[in-house]
Amino acid sequence: MEQFQYTIGDALGIHARPAGLLVRLAMNYHSELQIARNDKQASLKKIFTVMGLNVKCGDTVTICASGDDEQQAIAALHDFFCQHL
Repeated sequence: MEQFQYTIGDALGIHARPAGLLVRLAMNYHSELQIARNDKQASLKKIFTVMGLNVKCGDTVTICASGDDEQQAIAALHDFFCQHL
């Protein structure tokens, strides 16, 4: 399992546009991809679960990848978070 933590810098948090882009990116990988905030977890492959976490600016999230392409997935997700959130 690969993982990283990221503190959201976008003033709007993870709102609909970046959430949609994030889900589209996650769908490119076979690994199980999760996002966690506090004690709640969500699949990065389902937009409603990502939006349901209600991630705001300043929140720290943990991104986890588990599977055969976890290293590639975690690298791509880390780049996405740095560029968009």
